Amino acid sequence: MHGKIIRELREEHNLSQQQLAEKLNTTQNTISKYETEVLDLSTAIIHKLCDIFNVSSDYLLGRKDYCD
Repeated sequence: MHGKIIRELREEHNLSQQQLAEKLNTTQNTISKYETEVLDLSTAIIHKLCDIFNVSSDYLLGRKDYCD
């Protein structure tokens, strides 16, 4: 569930996978793995994504249907 949400948020913010990777100090390949849920999110990455997209962790992880 979180992979789809990350992709949607990234696209809403007009960011490529590469641009998001740069913000997270990681690689485009890692972003792709987050979006396809091949790779689990660490707590640190969850925090950073929430800050970048200004959403709660519950929303990011699919536990809420709306942003706070």
